[in-house]
Amino acid sequence: MIQQRSQLQKSSQAGLVCSPGGQGSPAAVGCRRVAARTSKQRYVCGRGELQITASLIRRDDVHTVTKLPKPIPRDSIRLGLPSKGRMAEDTMQLLKDCALSVYKPNPRQYVAKIPQIPGVEVWFQRASDVVRKLRLGDIDLGIVGYDMFQEIGDGDSDLVVVHEALGFGHCHLALGVPMGGKFANINNLEQLRAMDCWTEETPLRVVTGYHAIAKRFFDQAGFEHVALLTADGALEAAPAMGCADIILDLVSTGVTLKENNLREIEGGRIVDSQGVLVANRRSLTERPQQLLPVLHELLERLDAHLKAEQFYSVIANMRGESPEAVATLLMQQEGLRGLQGPTISPVYSLDGSASGAAAKHGFYACVICVAKKNLYPSVKALQKIGGSGVLVQPMTYIFDEEPLRWQRLLAQLGIDEAAAGNDPAAAAAVLASNGTAAQEAAPARR
Repeated sequence: MIQQRSQLQKSSQAGLVCSPGGQGSPAAVGCRRVAARTSKQRYVCGRGELQITASLIRRDDVHTVTKLPKPIPRDSIRLGLPSKGRMAEDTMQLLKDCALSVYKPNPRQYVAKIPQIPGVEVWFQRASDVVRKLRLGDIDLGIVGYDMFQEIGDGDSDLVVVHEALGFGHCHLALGVPMGGKFANINNLEQLRAMDCWTEETPLRVVTGYHAIAKRFFDQAGFEHVALLTADGALEAAPAMGCADIILDLVSTGVTLKENNLREIEGGRIVDSQGVLVANRRSLTERPQQLLPVLHELLERLDAHLKAEQFYSVIANMRGESPEAVATLLMQQEGLRGLQGPTISPVYSLDGSASGAAAKHGFYACVICVAKKNLYPSVKALQKIGGSGVLVQPMTYIFDEEPLRWQRLLAQLGIDEAAAGNDPAAAAAVLASNGTAAQEAAPARR
């Protein structure tokens, strides 16, 4: 009975939604039903000491975010990173590619430094704890998967997505439905919802580790009878074991689903995910002089590297009457226009005299940026119009005049872009003055 009580306590704390008599329900672990209503059912364990409420999701359910306590004041800036798994490896590789080396002298330590950005502490945490500590303000910035941000962040307005596409950890959260049985002809979400077998007594049992996302999804999709079950792993086995009807989990290639006789259905793709950079809004507004310059540098480095990853630098020699004639010829080809246009310069060679003087011979070197996905067609087009000696080089960084995401962040924080310009210190001053003005105006409003 102690084990049963413990299981129920854990389920209640995790927000488990159960159905009477179903697999994993309170009735299945020795509880009796003592009251029933349309939307909720209460169960009491045999000793009458523990109560758990099993709720069926309804359209009028409202999910609220509680007000969180303020963090302890500190001077350092904290960046939270995933501590384990593929996300951790990809995050470290991205920072390395951006010339940001995370210095961690002892692999058992949970705190490290980035020498290139003094004053920043790196804290290694589980991905879910990165989001939790962001909400609390115990860390100021964090890199996590968008799926975890959606699940744990749960609509918290104190969380600001600063960079939504870090280019790694691509996957999506989706429903996995059995290929056979009563689901054999179920091909979309509407058909799944319309199945007449889902009732208050026999709800659709969904096993998932994403309860907050699942509740919002099924509520918005109009499902009336759903039971959310919890499992720590091997979700794909649950339908075959009979302890769940479908699963809701992350999908990368779809191979694992297929090997376990599961498939996705139309309308069942819920969240597209990849790595994102998230900031705590309170940290931004309360310590802008410290945080905004760091964020500006991070965004410049990240965007410069991620943009460069999409292109190659192509250099070729071309014969022409003038630089303008060569440029015109190149820009008539869609794949050879570069980012803003080609760079053309004369090619010098020896004039054949005894003095060995340099001379022009009607050749020009052209330098253009070519998209990786169109590299071979672009090179063939270049050769077709007379390009020779074609050199292809990878690009490391492409720095723009101003990161677009920095401008978006200023707008989110209510900072006038014209007043801040390209200076993060000026933006911090504007935000600090806005905060001071708001504090001074607060007593008057009261």
